[in-house]
Amino acid sequence: MDTCKEVDTEPSRKKRRLDAPMGHIITAPLSVHAANVAQFPASPAKAEEASPTASTAVIDNPATLLSLDRSISPPKNGGSRYDFNAGKSLDVAAAAPVEEIIDNESTVIPSPVQLTRIADLNASNNVDTIGLGEILGDPLIKECWQFNYLFNVDFLMDHFDEDVRSLVQVKIVHGSWKREDSNKIRIDEAAKRYPNLQVITAYMPEVFGTHHSKMMILFRHDDLAQVVIHTANIIPGDWGNMCQAVWRSPLLPFMPITQTQPSSSNSPALPSLGCGARFKLDLLAYLRTYGQAKTGPLTKKLQDYDFSSVRAALVASTPSKLNLRSLNPDTEHLWGWPGLRKVLGNIPVTPVAEGERSNIVVQVSSVASLGQNDKWLVSTLLDTLATSSSNHATSEPKSKPKFSIIFPTADEIRRSLDGYSSGSSIHMKTESAAQAKQVTYMRPMLCHWAGDGEQITVTQSTTPVREAGRRRAAPHIKTYIRFTDSSMTSIDWAMVTSANLSTQAWGSAANASGEVRICSYEIGVVVWPGLFDDGGGGSVDMVPAFKQDTPSMDQLSDVIKDALDDSERQRRRKTVIGFRMPYDLPLVPYGKDDLPWCATSPCSELDWMGRTWPGFGQG
Repeated sequence: MDTCKEVDTEPSRKKRRLDAPMGHIITAPLSVHAANVAQFPASPAKAEEASPTASTAVIDNPATLLSLDRSISPPKNGGSRYDFNAGKSLDVAAAAPVEEIIDNESTVIPSPVQLTRIADLNASNNVDTIGLGEILGDPLIKECWQFNYLFNVDFLMDHFDEDVRSLVQVKIVHGSWKREDSNKIRIDEAAKRYPNLQVITAYMPEVFGTHHSKMMILFRHDDLAQVVIHTANIIPGDWGNMCQAVWRSPLLPFMPITQTQPSSSNSPALPSLGCGARFKLDLLAYLRTYGQAKTGPLTKKLQDYDFSSVRAALVASTPSKLNLRSLNPDTEHLWGWPGLRKVLGNIPVTPVAEGERSNIVVQVSSVASLGQNDKWLVSTLLDTLATSSSNHATSEPKSKPKFSIIFPTADEIRRSLDGYSSGSSIHMKTESAAQAKQVTYMRPMLCHWAGDGEQITVTQSTTPVREAGRRRAAPHIKTYIRFTDSSMTSIDWAMVTSANLSTQAWGSAANASGEVRICSYEIGVVVWPGLFDDGGGGSVDMVPAFKQDTPSMDQLSDVIKDALDDSERQRRRKTVIGFRMPYDLPLVPYGKDDLPWCATSPCSELDWMGRTWPGFGQG
């Protein structure tokens, strides 16, 4: 297994190796130094005081993205010592080799998902984060497909390297088809300033559907390609002080000439879920739903690339009607919750001790009207999320999982870095009687985003908190995570997606004839420990990672200790994957008087900037 010679985790990643994209495995001697991480600021004002200079605190400055500053040829492969706390290469003498803890080789893999950089937080809360400039600012990019809901075209174009900005072939795919739609008007007007930009409007057959997918597909001059799936609109606010997530594929080479290329999205036998070949087929099938005239050139080009290095399963939605009685899930692509159920049904989960339960945490930025009772939420979506593999008898849970739903309160929006302004991107209606009834049946599951307000109980205030460093960054991110048990120290699977809690995104419950109706375009990825098993024996664990993309030394010590505590006291190989957490643990449930943030409700209480909130769309 190759090692990563240099891992640059400073706020600017302009010099990241071309051959070491996110998810690259680091076979690691482990640092034994304790993490030296600053405490999260108590308020947005203090956060600003603690921020570094503008050169490191703000979003990427496109003027600094000069191709002359970068090496076009990737450096040669080589070993390195890696400090998991500081994220920098170490001299060999400064690192404690893993052999001091366990004889056999142990592997630590950074989180396959990154958080975006927060402009007004200090450097200690932005370790291993990424900005739009790092994704788009490479001068080797020659073609870029952008799929999203909202676009600021000038903001997008500013993040390409200035030497090639006018040369990159940019395709924008959105769903604002109505002539009077303000998003469409802004995009079309701005596109006139860029001859190298083409606007493509997705076909939207459902009146309540949206083109909500957030994805980039990049083609490069060195004959490599990359798929980027994320949670942010292409607008300044989403890449400024909002919490977002990004999954990036490895850089994908051309397929070997001798390798057979998939010729159909409905091949007789689909490859196994989680492998690169299956990811490719699912992605091509998703792109084909836009129609040959819109994405035909893209699918034809992607056919030539080798996805074998991808370790993730694609979960997507497209406007469609699926008949679950006639579809064959082994040979046909499924969208929405049926597709998610198929993926999760292939993932074994860790057995829990008697009296224990796994904890599935849903964290979203919007909750639509789900009905006056919890039938769809519980019987369709949550039941889907509880699905696990039936191929391993030992993986069958002894009890149903506990469910938690993280959503910010008005108080947490007021105290976020952008104050009430961030609330315009976060939606759950609570004003009507039907909406209030929905809040009532969701209340037992609702948990705080920041969890540090005045409502915190004495018991909660004395419980050790694992800080993610995103309390003051309002959440536009969407994550769905299954923790192994109530300790929330291990993860069975994790998903990052554009899909919020809605029937439009995930699909309706199946009707009497077995039909599921999906209204929107959505896209996301699921990762789990088994994807990173190289077949060399030993165990593979995924653990939550806080304020950095790799587990802390305490976490690694606990995992390695577990490897030594087997029945035969034999030492065995361990692989540990971090998953970057956007929220603190343990979770803080809503109190009896807590209510979710409702963007359409006016708020007279001042936010930390001294502003009131007139209600979404009112000023």
